[in-house]
Amino acid sequence: MAIHIVLVEPEIPPNTGNIARSCAATGSVLHLVEPLGFSIDDKSLKRAGLDYWPYVQVEIHPGLDAFLKQYEGRNMYLATTKGSRLYTEVSYQDEDMILLGKETAGLPKELIQANEDKAIRIPMSEETRLRSFNLSNSANIILFEALRQLDFPNLR
Repeated sequence: MAIHIVLVEPEIPPNTGNIARSCAATGSVLHLVEPLGFSIDDKSLKRAGLDYWPYVQVEIHPGLDAFLKQYEGRNMYLATTKGSRLYTEVSYQDEDMILLGKETAGLPKELIQANEDKAIRIPMSEETRLRSFNLSNSANIILFEALRQLDFPNLR
């Protein structure tokens, strides 16, 4: 069993490193959709992932279109502040994919509009001026809800 975390054009190495560490610790699959805002060899990326990198199942895709074509028909949820449903209102299944966009812009608007029924969000205060939560925090919040619903498969 596995949940797939898909980072579309991530820009900040430590965020990706933190998510990679979570994927290693949970047996989740990490997908990186190019272009990336850093090199895979970036020291800060490696440092954030610490010694977990050998345990991360990572797939790198040359672009969003290539990723979507390769995984056509798979169940995908789009994490966005524009989602109509809360991330907790979804019934996650084995092999579901959770897509998160780049830190400065999120997921492409066209993708969200074409998949509004799969757009999910994390609730946050309307009184603040925050645009969104940190990418790695958001990925972990949603990942652990999915794993909780699946009764934390293969985790102790």
